[in-house]
Amino acid sequence: MLIIGLTGSIATGKSTVSNFLSSPPYSIPIVDTDLLARQVVEPGTPGYKAIVNYFGPSTPDLLLPPSPDDPTGSKRPLNRPALGRRVFGTTEERKRDRMILNKIVHPAVRWEVYKSLLYYYIRGHWAVVLDVPLLFESGMDFICGTVIVVGVRDPEVQMARLRARDPHLSAEDAENRVKSQGDVKGKVEKAEFRGTQSARGVIVWNDGDKSDLEREVRKAVGTISGTSPRWWAWCLLLAPPLGVGAAVWNMAVNFVTQKNWEKRATEEKAKL
Repeated sequence: MLIIGLTGSIATGKSTVSNFLSSPPYSIPIVDTDLLARQVVEPGTPGYKAIVNYFGPSTPDLLLPPSPDDPTGSKRPLNRPALGRRVFGTTEERKRDRMILNKIVHPAVRWEVYKSLLYYYIRGHWAVVLDVPLLFESGMDFICGTVIVVGVRDPEVQMARLRARDPHLSAEDAENRVKSQGDVKGKVEKAEFRGTQSARGVIVWNDGDKSDLEREVRKAVGTISGTSPRWWAWCLLLAPPLGVGAAVWNMAVNFVTQKNWEKRATEEKAKL
């Protein structure tokens, strides 16, 4: 089974691409880490308790007001905008808080991801999309055979889309959220370094309208399916040792690619 990592920066159109891929004619199952991240911090979960214990004392509006169905307030959900204001930004304090939040959420999300991947593998799917905003930053590209980056060439377009989608955000909040998810051009460069000819890295540009994006997705899927056909997925399912071998080979290639990327980055930094 081919694991397709899907990433991009905020408001580049990643969710729209995910919707395209999950719908006919592709119908590829999606493992959405944003959705999983919400589930692992629902009231009563270990993640919820850890967040409340750490952020609660210094964030008075961390929880939403009690609902009529919960008069005691024991099941008050997290106030996500308030938590977002606490962790998104470029100051050292916000970076530290974001790191702590990630340490709480990421391990639980990873466990849910692995369970989902196993489920779709057993069901015989030729591919599954791993939708991760911080795919490279979290290191989850390591298990992906292909990475799709949804990019926007003009940062102003990205900012305008974000504020249109979330009108409650101020210009500063929007800018902080964009910066917190990293420069999309950097993600594009990493995907290209993986290899566009072999379809290990695929770029989907979203500078136009929805029909333009749909054509980009169609072209991307055609390229990917050409290098990883459905019959190969069935071979991996019916011959588990072959599947294990293919997974180990893929991770070895990704490991070497990552080391070469780090070496290039070090050399370029030394030239400055």
